Amino acid sequence: MSTRKKAISSLGAEKNLKDRFAEVNKDQSISAKGIGGDPLKEEVPHLVKTASEKIFENGHNSWIVLGRDRPASRLSGYGGRGDTQAAAIDIVAGRMGHEAKAFITGKRVWVDPDFKKDAARIYISQKTDVDENFQLVAGNIGISKTKSAIALKADGVRLIGREGIKLVTGGDRTNSQGGSINSILGIDLIAGNDDSDLQPMVKGKHTAEALRKLTLHLDKLNGIVDSILMSQMAFNTALTHHFHFSPFFGLPTTPSPVVVSGGIKCMVDHLLQAKRSLMMHKANLALFKISYFSPAGGKYILSRWNNTN
Repeated sequence: MSTRKKAISSLGAEKNLKDRFAEVNKDQSISAKGIGGDPLKEEVPHLVKTASEKIFENGHNSWIVLGRDRPASRLSGYGGRGDTQAAAIDIVAGRMGHEAKAFITGKRVWVDPDFKKDAARIYISQKTDVDENFQLVAGNIGISKTKSAIALKADGVRLIGREGIKLVTGGDRTNSQGGSINSILGIDLIAGNDDSDLQPMVKGKHTAEALRKLTLHLDKLNGIVDSILMSQMAFNTALTHHFHFSPFFGLPTTPSPVVVSGGIKCMVDHLLQAKRSLMMHKANLALFKISYFSPAGGKYILSRWNNTN
């Protein structure tokens, strides 16, 4: 469930801002309300700056900070501890998010980068602890520490490729810190930042092959049962008409009425139920193969566009 805030908020604005608006004429007032891209007087917190940072901002809570690794206060990150090769670019829209304030009780509001509250961010760092900074679970890939990283965070993130998107891991033998990469790490898709039930993805072609073979085995089992049924029916026919020779002049005895009636009922049941069920079963298997294993099937199990290894 999403929460909503007002489209125009004066919370935390400078004291007497509304009174000052009332003192100017109508044209000046309209031009200061941001309509049509005009400047807008709004609540923008003030960033606590370090001596090494170069800041580009437009007064409307849009920022590009060129500095060193700094996820929070001036003492945080590898920039705060004095490491070399910890360059960082922090692109932020909306510091403090919906809690943005420029003044509280007449005093300026000074803030540090806040990876939890700030509305939208692209963070690029040469050396950082990206998972710890953004409070991400380890997954199967694990926690990245003291390595370069790029992180994107917002209410909604969309990656749009007009000619496709590739998510690729590996490719280099060393990482940004000069360490050897001795293993291949895959791609974790984690919903809800919860890796407690993280499972491997299946390969579509292998799954389809396995299911085809399983269907083939079921089809053969259908034939085996059908063969047994026909043999049983032949035996039941023989048993139904079975008789013995009498010790009196070798005359044949009459068949057992119980066996005759029971045998006929059994053969009828086999024909009407078992044989018909086997035929339906075979037809269902054929339909199953078309629906799920054929590209023309309505529920084809392989994606027509997306692939994974």
